Formats: sequence, structure tokens, C-alpha cells
Amino acid sequence: MAATRLAELTWPDLEDRRPLVLLPLGSCEQHGPHLPLDTDTAVARAVTERAVARLGADGTDVVIAPPLTYGASGEHEGFPGTVSIGHEALRLLITEIGRSLLRWAGRLLVVNGHGGNVPGLADAVTGLRGEGRDVAWWPCTLPGADAHAGRTETSLMLRLRPAAVRPERAVAGPTEPVRLLMDRLIAESVRGVSPSGVLGDPAGAGGAEGHGLLERMADRLADGVRAWQVSEQGRLSTPASVPRPVVARSGEAS
Repeated sequence: MAATRLAELTWPDLEDRRPLVLLPLGSCEQHGPHLPLDTDTAVARAVTERAVARLGADGTDVVIAPPLTYGASGEHEGFPGTVSIGHEALRLLITEIGRSLLRWAGRLLVVNGHGGNVPGLADAVTGLRGEGRDVAWWPCTLPGADAHAGRTETSLMLRLRPAAVRPERAVAGPTEPVRLLMDRLIAESVRGVSPSGVLGDPAGAGGAEGHGLLERMADRLADGVRAWQVSEQGRLSTPASVPRPVVARSGEAS
């Protein structure tokens, strides 16, 4: 992957090219008592790297930008360790990165690992597209998941960084779908709804399941890039031909 990482290139390596740049976007926020604060960033980076390997094998000119490790995580600020820059700062950050990067790159895709980033991210992307720039965003999600620090993300981190997972601390939180908890989450924040910070149940998580989830998301991302169909909200669509199994995901509320 070294040849595709922006941070490891020199400017002559990019001259006379108009690559697609993938920018992983995560967060620094609590993920229960058992998962590290950079879980969303780690997942976004891993999915991006796996998708880029697939695209590179196709001959696509693609580069991975250094990940953004802070996002809009205000709903998690009731827990120590969370660092949120808020939606407006995130919107401005993505906007200015896009304007600068697309002076030499052909397209920009933000690969988002934290659902709370979406309002600021979508605003930035639609604004950039309104300026005539070829930008999109894509969420690290799969259907059927618990929302935050449950089996899904625990499985993903057991695959990516098992030494960073504290399984002896894992506890279950509310397991209702996020849409049923949304009113309380808005009114009380995550800590008011789940004192542990977990929305879901980590029980049964495993690295093998996490590997399968990563591969599925990477397949979907690569297929989305190949088709490059972007919605009015700037979201890159996953072609209907890509299988969408009902499995745990890195949820929209992560």
C-alpha cells in the first residue's frame, strides 16, 4: 500500500496525474468501556485500504489521504476521552481540504466511519459539488447492525487491533434500533441513554466476523467507486447488483 499513500509520496510522484483521492474520516470518541477511542477512524482507514487494493488491481489511479481523526461527536461528550470539533468546524475542514486537494486531484471521496459526522460532511460535499468539484462521501455501513460499540464494532476491532480490545470490560447496552432511541439520544445524549456508552450487545463478537464485515464493506466501496453514482446529498451509491447481506455493521450512530 506504500505507493498509494499520499503522506509517503513526493510532489513529482503526482505530477501529470489526476488521481481519485480517498480520505478516511473518523472520530475520537468513547466506544464503551472495552473499545479504543479511535475505533471509527480505524474502521474507515481499514475499509479504505482494502477498497484501494481492489481498485488498484483494476488499474484505477487512486491515492489514500491521511485520515482525519476528529469529527462531530457532541453526543458522546458526556464521556471522558471524547474530542468533538462540531458540525460547523467539520464542514469548513472538509470544504477547505476539498478545495485545496482538487487543485491537483481529479476526484475526492470521503470514507466516513462515524454517523455523527454526516450533517457537516454532507453539507461540505454538496457545497463543493455546487462549486463544480467532483466530490462524494460514503458511509462504512452494512444493513442489520447494532449502533455503537456492540457486536459489530467489537468484531471489527478484534480483527484490526485485538490487543486494544478489553473484552473483560464489555457490557451490553440498549439493543433497540437507533431510530427508536433517537428522541432520547437527542434529549439526553448517549450517556443519558446508556451509562456504559454501548448501544447494542458485544456478546458473540469475533475477529472472523470482523474480517467478513471489512471485506463486504470494501467490496461495496470499490463497486461504488467503479459506478460513481452520486446522490443529491453527495452520497456515493452502492450499485444494486452488489449483495447486501443482513449482517452487523459499523452503525450510523457509531
